[in-house]
Parts: sequence; C-alpha cells; structure tokens
Amino acid sequence: MRRFLKLKAAARGCLAISVLFGLPLSAHAQASSPAGASEWPDRSVRMIVPFPAGGATDVVARIIAQQASVELGTQVVVENKSGAGGTIGAGEAAKAQPDGHTVLLTTTSTHSVSPHLFDNLAYDVKKDFTPIAHLGTAGTVLLVTPQLPVNTVQELIDYAKANPGKLNYASSGNGTIVHLGTEAFMAQADIDMTHVPYRGTGQAMTDLMAGNVQVLMDAIPTGMPYVKKGQLRALAVTTRDRSTLAPDLPTLDEAGLSGFESTTWFGVYTPAGVPEDRQKRLHEAFVKAVQDPGVVDRLQSLGIDPAGPHTPDDFAALVQADSDRWKKVIEDGDISVQ
Repeated sequence: MRRFLKLKAAARGCLAISVLFGLPLSAHAQASSPAGASEWPDRSVRMIVPFPAGGATDVVARIIAQQASVELGTQVVVENKSGAGGTIGAGEAAKAQPDGHTVLLTTTSTHSVSPHLFDNLAYDVKKDFTPIAHLGTAGTVLLVTPQLPVNTVQELIDYAKANPGKLNYASSGNGTIVHLGTEAFMAQADIDMTHVPYRGTGQAMTDLMAGNVQVLMDAIPTGMPYVKKGQLRALAVTTRDRSTLAPDLPTLDEAGLSGFESTTWFGVYTPAGVPEDRQKRLHEAFVKAVQDPGVVDRLQSLGIDPAGPHTPDDFAALVQADSDRWKKVIEDGDISVQ
C-alpha cells in the first residue's frame, strides 16, 4: 500500500510538471523516439552543380556532398546542369521549390562574374537566391614559358614594357577567372599582353610549353607538376596568402602588386524563400562538412583552402566584394562574351 501511494505521488508530480510547461505526459517519449517524417530534411537534398561532371567544381561538390550527407542525416545527391558558364544550372536552381531540398553549389562564375557579362540572365543574384555557406577558395599560379628570359614577377613586367605587343597570354576562355585575373594583373602592372582564349587549359598548357604563348594563370595543382619537371616556370601565386602546395612561391602582393588577389570561391545557395530554420540547418551542415579533417585534406590536395567558421552574411559580403572587383575589371577591359 505504501509503495502504491509513492507511485501515485510520483505520477501527480509528473502531471504537475507537464501542466506547468504545457507539455503532455508523453513529451519525453516523443522527444526520445525516432525523428519520423515530421523532421526536416525528410528526404534527400538535391545539389545542383552548374558545371560538367568530372570537372574541378564537380569533384569539389562530390567531396563535400558526401560529408554533408552525414551532417544532415540524409543523402545529398549531386546533379550536373552545365552550360553557359554555369548560368543554366543556376537558373534552374533559382526556380526550384524553396523548401530546402534543393541547393546550388557554385563558384565565382555564376554570382560574381556572369551578372556583369550577360545581359539576359535567367536569375537575379540577390532576389532569387539566399547565401548559405562559403566552402572554400582556390587560387592560381602565374606561369611563363621557359623560353622567356624572366625569373620574377618584376622581370616579367619589365620585359613586357620593353617589348610591347610581343607577349601573348592564354586563358581557359573569355570571361573565365583565368582571363579576368590576367586582365587585372596587366592593369595593375601597367602592361599589355594579347589574349589567346582556349577551351580549357589543356591545349593552352601544351602551347605554353612550346612557347606559342608566353604567360598563363593556371590552377596550382595542375600547373606545379610541370614546374617541378622543368617544363614551365612559376613566378607567383594569386592568393592572399602563400599556398601550401607551393610554399616557396611569393604571392603577387609580396612580389610588388599591393593587395592583388585573384581567386575562385566555392559556395552553397538555396532558392530565395527557404524557411530560416532550414537555412540554419543547411549552413551548419555545410560548415561542419568543410571542417571535417578528411574533407580538409582532400580539398587542400586540390589547391582549395577550406572556409573557416563564418555566417551567411559573411559569405554574402565576400561575394559582393568579388562582384565589385570583377565588374570593374570587365568594364575597364571592355570584356564581353555576347
């Protein structure tokens, strides 16, 4: 009888706590039960990558998507929608249902460059998207053909000024970061070189080694092996800090071009209108994903510096500053891809 009274009193205590906090007696059981379909995400998340499968951005996307799947507790499925410098995939992402189940992994191209190159984009960067997370940043290395009698950035500048119209520089195509970065370099160094665009840097690299073009800004991981073999000469990197893949090379800032930086950022957006709690969940998942030690190692091997802790507003500010920088380069150089 005494045991029964104790149990009855305990039951009344639970009832009192439940009433006080407005909770049903089953609240604890509900909280500790499996999430169920009511929690988000309740199905896979589609990651649109607006560049071809197998390319650098696609590789980055799949590395991060794998770890983000762990953080979100659901599969992040990569879907390639390439074309028109990434603008086709970005346009599709902008029109997706804003429920958080579609994200866009993109680079500088779609949000900082394309708005200044294309007159009729299928999306508005600010109105149609919400910034979620900055994933990382990659720079390039300034390469010259070994036939060129220069060993430093200053010697390249001096040679270009002493030989006007003699130097040709390669790029991976009109309007690419390689193109714009070299234009920014020429403007700050006050030199002139002739642009020779290629479809990617594969053939450009071959022509650079042959001396058919003299200068190229290429991705650090793909350019440095040629340097180590003595087939090309590296003068500097375009990142703010020295690269772990080429620690002996100065930055262009250190080489005399104060404040110079030409990089590609990688980031995640959602369509505008995704509920704030889902934005927060995605932000946390992607930030944790790029801080995972295994992901860090893989990204750094690709020449990408993973982003540290930040807010979506920090990311938005980075994108805007980049947009302002490339807008000026495009306008000053009268660059067009139309």
